[in-house]
Amino acid sequence: MKDQRVYTIEGIVLKRRVAGEEDRILTIFTKQRGKIRVLAKGIRRIHSRRAGHVEVFSRVILTLHSHGSMDIVSEAQAVIPGSLFESDASRMAYAYCMSELVDQLLPDHQEHVDIFFLLADGLTGLLREDSVDAWQDAMTYFIHELLWRLGFLPQSRHLSLNSMQSYIEHITERRLRTWPLLTALTARA
Repeated sequence: MKDQRVYTIEGIVLKRRVAGEEDRILTIFTKQRGKIRVLAKGIRRIHSRRAGHVEVFSRVILTLHSHGSMDIVSEAQAVIPGSLFESDASRMAYAYCMSELVDQLLPDHQEHVDIFFLLADGLTGLLREDSVDAWQDAMTYFIHELLWRLGFLPQSRHLSLNSMQSYIEHITERRLRTWPLLTALTARA
């Protein structure tokens, strides 16, 4: 697959950042290649047809061109648009936290099909449920499954929601940026 200059891949947009005046660098968690970074040229233009398809949390089908160290997005189609999360700040906070955990705990270019489906199911579950209690249960399940599958937590051990932040920060050796937002929003609910 790496020898092909043009290829199609399915993934979930974990994050994006500005690169120049018109471009973005997207971090995509893919089924086939794990976590990758790609360049979306011209995506910040007002008339860009691809912009709505590559929102954070979108499950997308991308056509990429191999180009040196970073592949370039030529086509994008949203399977599940990330804009569905915009209606609720608390729901969005849970989605950001799930995405950040996958981004921080997984190395680049390492295939994890099981984690891909865990994240896809977690984000879909957030869209289906409408209560903070259900989102907290989904988040607790997601974190335990993620840590168990990656070998960071023995299957016999369970963490409370309050101890998860410090446990994960100890593993990654950096602070979780989304956790304070998550706890502030859920405290208000």
